[in-house]
Amino acid sequence: MKDKAMTYMGFARKAGVLVFGTRACMDSMEKGRARLVIFTGDMAENSKKKIGKVAEKTGTKTVTFGTGEELSQITGTAGRNVFAVNDEHFADIILQEIDAGTQ
Repeated sequence: MKDKAMTYMGFARKAGVLVFGTRACMDSMEKGRARLVIFTGDMAENSKKKIGKVAEKTGTKTVTFGTGEELSQITGTAGRNVFAVNDEHFADIILQEIDAGTQ
């Protein structure tokens, strides 16, 4: 299931509905575009809290998944630890696959 979630993240990147990096994700949430924010497991706690506050304020779903290296590789970015999905369909599928992998 982990591979499927990562594959869908790659598809979301190619479709142009995946943003990455702290500032871009926060902007996306503040503008009401983000449907899901994905934190990596190795992300700094202070950064996670800072972005989490914005997510809570805007009602954006959050989930912790994978490592920065894994997700950066699958999405074609380097050194990213936070990703936002700006499409409801992709967000639902990715969240569903992540949840299926944890059961």
